[in-house]
Parts: sequence; structure tokens; C-alpha cells
Amino acid sequence: MASFFSDFGLMWYLEELNKKEFMEFKEFLKQDILQLGLKQISLTEMKKASREDLANLLLKHYEEKQAWDMTLKIFQKMNRKDLIEKAGREIAGMVASSPLVLTDSGHSKLYQAHLKEKLNCYFARKFNIKVQDLEKQQFTRDDCDYFETVLIPKATGKKPHMVFLKGVAGVGKSLMLTQLMLAWSEGVVFQNTFSYIFYFCCQEVRKLKRASLAQLISTEWPTASAPIEEILSQPEKVLFIFDSLEAMECDMSERESELCDNCTEKQPVSVLLSSLLRRKMLPECSFLISAIPETFERMKDRIKCTNVKIVTGFDESNIKTHFRSLFQDRNRTQEIFSLVRGNEQLFTVCQVPMLCWMVATCLKREIEKGRDPASICRRATSLYTTHIFNVFMPQCAHSPSKKGQDQLQGLCSLAAEGMWTDTFVFGEEALRRNGIMDSDIPTLLDTRILEKRKESENSYTFLHPSVQEVCAAIFYLIKSPVDHPSQDVKCIETLMFTFLKKVKVQWIFLGCFIFGLLHESEQKKLEAFFGHQLSQEIKHQLYQCLETIRGNEELQGQIDGLKLFSCLFEMDDEAFLVQAMNCMEQIHFVAKCYSDVAVAAYCLKHCSTLKKLSFSTQNVLCEEPDHSYTEKLLECWHHMCSVLISSKDIYVLQMKDTNLNETAFLVLYNHLKHLSCTLKVLVVNNVTFLFDDTHLFFEFIQSQCLQHLNLSLTYLSHSDVKMLCDVLNQAECNIEKLM
Repeated sequence: MASFFSDFGLMWYLEELNKKEFMEFKEFLKQDILQLGLKQISLTEMKKASREDLANLLLKHYEEKQAWDMTLKIFQKMNRKDLIEKAGREIAGMVASSPLVLTDSGHSKLYQAHLKEKLNCYFARKFNIKVQDLEKQQFTRDDCDYFETVLIPKATGKKPHMVFLKGVAGVGKSLMLTQLMLAWSEGVVFQNTFSYIFYFCCQEVRKLKRASLAQLISTEWPTASAPIEEILSQPEKVLFIFDSLEAMECDMSERESELCDNCTEKQPVSVLLSSLLRRKMLPECSFLISAIPETFERMKDRIKCTNVKIVTGFDESNIKTHFRSLFQDRNRTQEIFSLVRGNEQLFTVCQVPMLCWMVATCLKREIEKGRDPASICRRATSLYTTHIFNVFMPQCAHSPSKKGQDQLQGLCSLAAEGMWTDTFVFGEEALRRNGIMDSDIPTLLDTRILEKRKESENSYTFLHPSVQEVCAAIFYLIKSPVDHPSQDVKCIETLMFTFLKKVKVQWIFLGCFIFGLLHESEQKKLEAFFGHQLSQEIKHQLYQCLETIRGNEELQGQIDGLKLFSCLFEMDDEAFLVQAMNCMEQIHFVAKCYSDVAVAAYCLKHCSTLKKLSFSTQNVLCEEPDHSYTEKLLECWHHMCSVLISSKDIYVLQMKDTNLNETAFLVLYNHLKHLSCTLKVLVVNNVTFLFDDTHLFFEFIQSQCLQHLNLSLTYLSHSDVKMLCDVLNQAECNIEKLM
């Protein structure tokens, strides 16, 4: 292909600038050269250069592609979109006529350069890195292999791709997606796979209400009009990324007839998204979707994925490394890390990179103040509130300023409104409505409680969704919802049942923080910061919630047991815990990690009124024997199983989607064999026994008063079936119903 810059092509574009614009072009060029640390063009030469001279200087000092990228970038700053569009058309024309290049178009290259610049600017702002330093960083072969396998599993290589990226809020899904796009824009991955990669944040998409796919693409295009027909002419070469799907609040339940296949037709954004993800529109395109696990569980039967990738964030080694970089001293690092590792919930928090920074920074400040860091590692709530109060407390002061109190109060009001309206990105109008003035914004950005969403827009977000949740919880302790400027903010009873029933999947910690703030030490911190005694009304209202639960079988069936356990664990009040647990006659929950088993054990060992228990522990109880926390895990499992003895009226046990190793099974077996345990109904759904000798399980069935046995989806070997038949043939067998 002939070079676009040959035959004075670049000079012709500079000739399109008038005298004033040409001087402006030179000024922007000088700034770019200085900022990016590029090979210097003599400023004297540049000042005197004619259009032809400047074109020659650019080609002499830089490669043709770099000179082209710099020129387009400056045209964009000058708002000469006509020149960018003209260049795009000419490049596309040359590519089409070239026998050497058959796949890449000029528009694709133009968009790729635009995306690279946009992402570099984003990274520089987000992580406080100079653009020139960022551009020197290179993706390793391992990085590229990882990105390739995320989207194209080597085992299948299926096309088109529909990959679901799941992980808790803030764990690094968006960061990974950004890095993947940056790698593509730099030409190191997917070059023969995708001509275009378009990224859409679902929080932004939702605001549009109605849109067409063409409209969405146009918002990401560097110029006024995107070449939609060309972009979609090869749909198999297009990847769409939808980040934070949970923000859409759609369930993909539209009837087939309601879906749309027209890319230019405006639709409610939920219908548009459903049409894409359910393959009605552009079925040949590929998709990469990120969401929290709850959203994945809700959507997995409606979106046919080719791959599911779990993003876990920092592991133990990463957390240690992060702490070491902040504390320097090896002994001090180990001391602080041990404190965090001793609290499984706090350790889980640290797996999120942004929160790991928050935890380490908070602990360091406590040490610098001469305080014992152990006191704030009691519960996660304690660390969050300590960090927030530290942010609004001058370094050497004993109490906050009136302005600091007002700023935090406004922030808490904003957070509460956001939780109820499912808003996590706020405009300046929302800030003002909640008492945050324009003059407060620089302070809140400096403290990193708030972050600017985009450089070009006045929109802001909390450091992390969990920080927004703790601020919203504080609002309920210091203000009444009736005083809130938004009618969307509901009372504490409505909040608790919304949380416990998982009506809003985005609420991960809100209810837990409400309970956690009722601990005596947290009450003292709040009173010291705001300068007045807090009302005890909230605790009374939570007691009333418990009374509503007691005896209400339908309501108990709607409550997620793990949410309730987490709330009571954060509160750390044994008297309240016993009262709460003894309101429950039935509990169901899913434990996905050791932390979940730990909080379940903490609560269930205090329960004596349970009649029905349903749980899943997935793969938690089949860890390798040498795992560092195996002993603690088994202790928690023992406490969890103890409810089968302490609740003497329990008659239904459902165990589903669970893998049990032999040690875990023996713990369960010994509790089931206890004289106090008189089960009538045993449901064992999709349970795998990870050992060969299962005779004890069938021995238990034979010796109990079971009337109903359900083994659906649970694998039984030939010998298992034989033992089951032997049990059923025994005269003393009481089983009336077998599934």
C-alpha cells in the first residue's frame, strides 16, 4: 500500500489550516512533544517552519504512523473533525484499493488510535501516572496470552464468543476490561480477530432510556458521524463489551416477538441489550459482559455463554506485597498482615485492590497516631468508619471542623439517595441537592472519597461501591429518612427487608453496615465525630423487624440466610444475635467461600428454634488437606452442623449443590446420628461425596425415622444403589416417599 504521507499528503492537510490554526497546531505539537518525552524537533526550526517544512520535520523525526497519530490527535483538539473524517475516508479508500491489505480498514485504524489515546488518558488520571511513563509500559507475553484465553478458550475456540466475567463489585473487572482494550488498541492482541471493540458502561447506557445500537456506537466514535454500515458489514469482526450489567436492572425476560433486529431502530435500552445478548440482533458479533455473581445467577439461563471467567482480585501474596510497599519494615508488615488475616471478612475485603489500599492506608494512619491497629480490625465496619472519619479529621486535630461534619453529612445523604435510586455516578446537581457545594468537590476528590468519573463530564462516583454503602448506613444513624430531600429514600424497616430479601442485588453490605454501626464502639465514634448523642431508635426498629419475622413462614422463606448472618456478625452483640436467631424457624443460604461458612457458623450455633434448614456449600468443603485454613474451616463446619442438635424440633434438612470430602461428611454424620436429631425429611440434591466408602450415609438413612428421601441429581454408583435397595427392603424402614 502506498504511504499516506508520501507525495506531500501530510503537507496537503496542513495547507487546510489558516494562519491562526497553523500556529495553534504548532503550539499543540510543542506541548505533545514535551509531555510525551518524544525525540525533540528543534523549537526554533518548528517556529520558522512552513507547512511543507513542518511536514518534512515530522516525517524526519518520527515514523509515519506516529506522525499520523500525532496529527490526527491535534486536529481533534482543534475541533477540525472535517479533516479527521476526510483522512479516514482517504485511508479507507487506499486500503480498499491495496492488494497487500485485505482486512484492516482506515476507519478501523483511525478508531484504534482514538481508543488508545482515550484509554491512556483514563489510566493516567485514574492511577496518577504520567502519560509518557504509561506509554513506555509494555504488555508481556503472559498478559497477552491471558487476554486471549479470556475471550477465546484454547480448548474450544468457539465463535462467536459470549463471555461472562463475574466477580464482586470493585474486584477489578473494569480494570481488566480496560487493559484488554488497551492491548488491542496497541496492536498486541486480537488483531486478526476484531476490527472494532466497543465498550459500554451499563450505568451510562441506562441513563439513555431509549437508544439504537448505531447511536451507542456513535457515542464512542472519534468524529461526529460513525461509518455504521462499514463497521457492521463484518459483524464477526466486532466485539461489544458491556460492563456492570447489574446496573441495567433488566432480567432478559422479554418475549421473542418484543426483541429487535434493526441496528438503527431506537428501543428501550433494556430491550436493545436483550436483543443483542439473546442473539436476535447481530448474532455473529462477540460479547464480553461483566457483572456481579448475583446478576450472573439470575441471567445464566437466558444468556448462552461460551465461557465464564471468575475475577478474584488480590490473593494472599498480592495483599502481603501491597502491605510491604506501604509499611517498609518487614516485622511491622507481618504484624499488620496477621491482624487482617485473622479476620476472614476483612481479608476478603482486601482482595479488592482499591479496598486493600484503603485498609492499609487506614492502619498506617492509626499506627502513626500511636493507636492500637487491632481495635479497628474487630469487624469490617470498624475499619471503614475509621478510614472515613480520618479523612474528614485534620491530621493533628482532636475533632472535625464544622465544614468537615457538613461535608460528610452531605456525602451520606448523597449515598443514601444513590442506593435507593440505583445511582452510582452522580452529577453536580445531585451533589448540590444533598448539601455538597461546588467548593466542597476539590476537597472530596483530594481525600479520594469521591472520584471524577470522566474528565470531560462533571460526574462523580464513590471510591468503591462499599464506601457508598457505609456512608448510606451512617445517614440512617444521624438523620431521619423523612428529612431527606429525595422521597425515594425509604424507612429503616423497608431498607432491612429489601436487603434481607435481596430485592436489590447491588446492595452487598448496606444492611451489614447498619447493624455494624450499632456496636458500642461505633456509636462512640459517631457521637465523637458529630458532637451529639445518637438516637437509639434504629435499634428499636430492628427489634420490630425481628418481631415481624417471628412466626411468619412466608416472610422467612424470602429471607436470604447469609445476609441475615452477615448483619448479625457485624453487630457483634450476642444477646441480640440469640434473639434474632430464635425468631427463625426456617433458614436457607448458599456459602460460596470460607468467610460465608464462618459467619453461618457464628450464628447457627446460637439457634434453638429451627425446623427447616436448607444450605449449599458448593466447593468450600472439598479443599485440599494442606490448605492453610482447613482446621479453622472444619471447626466452623462443626459449629454450623451443631444446629442439628441445638434445634430439637428440626425435621427438614436440604443439602444441595455441595461437594463433601470424607472429613466434612463425618462431621455432618456425627451430628445427624445424635439422639436429639429426629429428621423426617432429607433432601440431598446434586451432592457429590468425594470418597469411595459411602456406607455410613446409607447406614444413617436406615437408622433414622426418615419419611421422605430426595436424592435427585445426586450421583449414585452401582454399589450405592444396591445399598439403598437394601435399606428400603428393611422392615424398620419408614421412608414413605423416595425421589
